[in-house]
Amino acid sequence: METVTSKDGTTIAFDRMGQGPPVVLVCGGSVDRMANAGVAQHLAADFSVLNYDRRGRGDSGDTLPYAIEREVEDIEAVIDAAGGSACLWGSSSGAVLALIAAESGVPVTKLALWEPPFVPEELPRPPKDQVSQYETMIAEGRRGDAVEYFMTKIIGMPAEVVAGARTQPWWAATEGLAHTLAYDARIMGDYTIPTDRAASVKVPTIVIAGGADFPWMRQTAQALADALPDGTVRFLEGQGHDVDPAVLAPVLKEFFNA
Repeated sequence: METVTSKDGTTIAFDRMGQGPPVVLVCGGSVDRMANAGVAQHLAADFSVLNYDRRGRGDSGDTLPYAIEREVEDIEAVIDAAGGSACLWGSSSGAVLALIAAESGVPVTKLALWEPPFVPEELPRPPKDQVSQYETMIAEGRRGDAVEYFMTKIIGMPAEVVAGARTQPWWAATEGLAHTLAYDARIMGDYTIPTDRAASVKVPTIVIAGGADFPWMRQTAQALADALPDGTVRFLEGQGHDVDPAVLAPVLKEFFNA
């Protein structure tokens, strides 16, 4: 593990593996960098991969108050550690953060996005007050309730499934990340596909989706790719939101090497 200091003094931890052109990995919501370990291992045969913990997760620090701009600065700090520019891959809400970073002028050479969870216009949106809901529950020490809210109200899991999840050994680690759910909710905003923001992203971008868990993810991916000046879309048959790294990695390698 290595660390880098972000602009506001926060320590950001990352793993570096492989040799070649640099690629930085951005994890999604309710997870830390370990969620990207499989992708990192597959890419390390061809690239120098920097897989970092977003602030508030894993081995990274967390300086309050939270702001999306601080997370963008974290990405810039990791890219600086990579050599000054890098390909950037983000998963789920991490894909949205990666998109924001690229639009903000962070030195990204190519951008790859896995299932950014923007919701098509005709579908219902998650609750508008989810940030305040998370913050209230965390302040009251109800971390498990915050995770349950995320799983039921945002992901749409049945309550009985979540009740069973709360008995699993991994639940404690998920509760440990519960305060970051509000961070990702801020990143997602109202979940509308950001066509205006996408139009400002000039770097080559690929939007990838499976759609096995959420079929509308394909519609979102296509709409976002269409809004990007240099965007393409790729669908991976049979892949759910928790994508198989062995299926995803060849697509990323082809895109980053092109």
